[in-house]
Amino acid sequence: MKRKNIIAMLLAGGQGSRLGILTTHVAKPAIAFGGKYRIIDFTLSNCINSGIDTVGVLTQYQPLRLNNHIGIGIPWDLDKNYGGVSILPPFVKTKTGEWYSGTANAVFQNIDFINNYSPEYVLILSGDHIYKMDYEKMLNYHIKKNADATIAVFEVPIDEAHRFGIMNTDKDNKINQFDEKPKIPKNNLASMGIYIFNWKILKNALANTNSIYPKNDFGKHVIPYMLNGGNNLYAYKFQGFWKDVGTLHAYWEANMELIKLIPDFNLYETYWKIYTKNEIQPPQYISSEAYIEKCIIGEGTIIEGKIYNSVIGSNVSIGKDTIIKDSIIMSNTVIGNNSIIYKSILSEDSMIGENVKLGIGENIISREYPELYNTGISVVGERTSIPNNINIGKNCAIYGKLKNEDFRYNALSSGESVIKKEVD
Repeated sequence: MKRKNIIAMLLAGGQGSRLGILTTHVAKPAIAFGGKYRIIDFTLSNCINSGIDTVGVLTQYQPLRLNNHIGIGIPWDLDKNYGGVSILPPFVKTKTGEWYSGTANAVFQNIDFINNYSPEYVLILSGDHIYKMDYEKMLNYHIKKNADATIAVFEVPIDEAHRFGIMNTDKDNKINQFDEKPKIPKNNLASMGIYIFNWKILKNALANTNSIYPKNDFGKHVIPYMLNGGNNLYAYKFQGFWKDVGTLHAYWEANMELIKLIPDFNLYETYWKIYTKNEIQPPQYISSEAYIEKCIIGEGTIIEGKIYNSVIGSNVSIGKDTIIKDSIIMSNTVIGNNSIIYKSILSEDSMIGENVKLGIGENIISREYPELYNTGISVVGERTSIPNNINIGKNCAIYGKLKNEDFRYNALSSGESVIKKEVD
């Protein structure tokens, strides 16, 4: 039987509930990013750029768009006869089937897939982070340390460390304690959710922890189990740009990073390309009345208005005298004439009428969803339509095929939401 030295298991089944209505119809890894990409593109590109040609993508929540996007892996050169990319949804066993109930449980349910390649090492990845990383360097570090498991860590501000799993290490970076979201962190080495395991050791750990924990998780269960069992675990310090885009503000902020004069995260480097599935689109059209200042503009977009500091996807139409600032407009969105859009996120296939004002007024936190809409960003869900002459404030969530009667006095105050579940 052929063997692979290392294969990757990419966890892409999460709902991404902290992104609110952005994930109503799509899993977080399939959300558009940077005008032409999807979030999962960065991890898949890291794999092929690192020489890893066998990737299992574990899907669960709203997988249709993710499956269509990945296909057989052609954009990432992962269409292989042996290896390549494989979509791994939950499946029925002999008599019963079950959903993936945790990160480690998802990998445990696919042990047969991993055994098929009999790898020496298994790389565990998340499909919802924005970063560039050479996994081969991490593997060499893992081998040099004679580690049973190596965990990539990133130094975060100490006042934010309580939000992460924190690795406590000795001077040789050997992990001696793992604290999951500690109230008082001992340091700022946050787990990136990127692990390299010796497969034989991981397989044994998965079998033992899965028999104990119904929602078996790497951070909560497998890592502590291995530490308590005396395994050698090492921290691999990553230097570079890394962003967990799990909240609306983090997602918006990461997109805005791309349009700096000298961005912290550079999409234009030739030696580490980010690959994606490219749709066939016509060229852009910029009218004589248009004005564009520091933006990313996708293919097939027609601009007749004024755009400042924004990320515009492909096949977007922006009407005359419309002003867009500090916003993300995803593909196939149409915005009418004389509209104003400030610090907003418009999902794919949205229809915005004429003389619409979005993201104006006071910065009032959302009344219904304060944990989601609280940084001044208003969000329009996928396939949403907003009629003409509507004024919408900040921290608003707007979703559905809406009509004038859905807005009291043709307005939606800051912190309010209108969400109609039934979408044609």
